[in-house]
This record gives sequence, structure tokens and C-alpha cells, in this order.
Amino acid sequence: MDLALKDKVAIVTGSGRGIGAAIASTLAEEGARVCVNDLFEERAQETAGEITSAGGQAIVAPADVTNREQVDAMVQSALDEWGTVDILVNNAGIPARLGEDSGRSQVGGGGFFTDEPEALWSRVMDVITYGVLNCSQACLPHMLKQEYGKIVSIISDAGRVGEPRLATYSMAKGGVVAFSKALAKENGRFKINVNCVSPGATVTPALADSPVAGGGADPASKERFQSLLRQYPIGRGLERIGQPQDIANVVAFLVSDRAEWITGQVLSVNGGYSMV
Repeated sequence: MDLALKDKVAIVTGSGRGIGAAIASTLAEEGARVCVNDLFEERAQETAGEITSAGGQAIVAPADVTNREQVDAMVQSALDEWGTVDILVNNAGIPARLGEDSGRSQVGGGGFFTDEPEALWSRVMDVITYGVLNCSQACLPHMLKQEYGKIVSIISDAGRVGEPRLATYSMAKGGVVAFSKALAKENGRFKINVNCVSPGATVTPALADSPVAGGGADPASKERFQSLLRQYPIGRGLERIGQPQDIANVVAFLVSDRAEWITGQVLSVNGGYSMV
């Protein structure tokens, strides 16, 4: 299916690796011109290099999404290079790591909410909440001017149904959902679509060698992997958990005009982990 993304200008935050890199590469494969953002320039350079080596168009715009001046500079880079911004994918965030002991998710090794330090609250809220606010507000004026735009924020099923040991993370991601729905209602009349994609457990570089991602040949590792799979109905059939490409495929559809009648929605890409 041709998604008609040729020459659309996309900014993908946190696209130096993992889900973000898969999104950036997939949009480029569909013909979009991609501004690759990451906090670490070398990661962004690697993704952009892969895109250009494959014949796509990409520029690098390192920025901390919690810093509004850096975000404005990132957007300006896209404007200077291509003159507009058509697509924003808010992907940058704090990783939710899967604890090997219980199959439960953790952020940065955190435990239950009563044990969380305030420093963790600030970091999670800054990156997830203010990152989305900064990037959306920086891009929206250009979308409003041309009366066209697509915004997709990557959240998590923790933000939809809550998750133990991820209370703060769940709160931040849930806030992105409410914000996206409000933004969709405010800007729909300007032909701007705003949606969220909600992954379940996904194999990123941080999890690639983990038993919960299928790594490890010892019986205990295999049992932890099978325990996780039991929470993902389609995962039991495919014998895997989510891959970054699973998320990227859905994002590419939502930022295309094939999805122009879809806005204010949360689409779970989670192998059936939750079906709310």
C-alpha cells in the first residue's frame, strides 16, 4: 500500500535507536524526509546514516526534548532544510525496563511507588510530559499555518491500564493520552490529526539480551520468557514479544492520509496484553 508520504517532512524524537530508529527508517522508506533527533548525537548520526545509505533523506538534530531552546532549534533545522514540518512523532522517553525477577516492568531499576525518590518523578515527568509539550507546541504553529499536520505520541499500556512498579511512569503516559485527545479536538478543524500508539513489551537494545526477550539458554531464563509470553496471546503463537518494527508500521499508517479520519485515538500494539 502506498502511504503517500513522499516528501513529507517528519521529526521523530528519540530516534537514535530502538523504536524511534525503526520509525524514522520506516517513514524514510515510505519517502518521507526525516529529521532524526536524539539526546546523543552519535546515535542520531547512526540512524541518519542508515537512512541515507538506503537512498532516503535525513538530517540530524540532536536535542534534549526537556529543553525548549534546543527543541526550537531542532524544529528550525527541519524548516531550514525543507521549509516545513508535516509530521511529529513524540517518541523520546524514559525506558520501562522489564524486571527479570518477576516479569514486571521497572523504570531505571525502580520499585514500588512508596520507595521511589522524588528525583525519579522529576526525570520521568520532564522527559515524558514536558518533552511532548515542548515538541508539540514548537511544531503546531507550522502545521496550523499550512492547515495540515500529523502528531503521534508513543505511550505505553502502563498509561492505559496502569502497571505495578510503574506508577509514576503510568501517570506521565496517561497524561499524554489526555493531552493528545484535547489537542485533537482543538485542532481537528485545521486538518491536524493527533493520536497515540501504545506498545506493550518491546525488544529494544536495553532488552535484547534479556531472558524476557528470549535471551538465555538456561532453564530459568526460558521459564521467565514463557511466563512473559503467557501475558501476550499473539506472542504465544509467534513465540516472541514486540519488535520495534511492529510499532513503526502502525505509526507510518497513522501519519499518512490513509488515516485522515482517525484522530484522538489510542491504538495498542501489544500482542493482546490488554484489550481495553
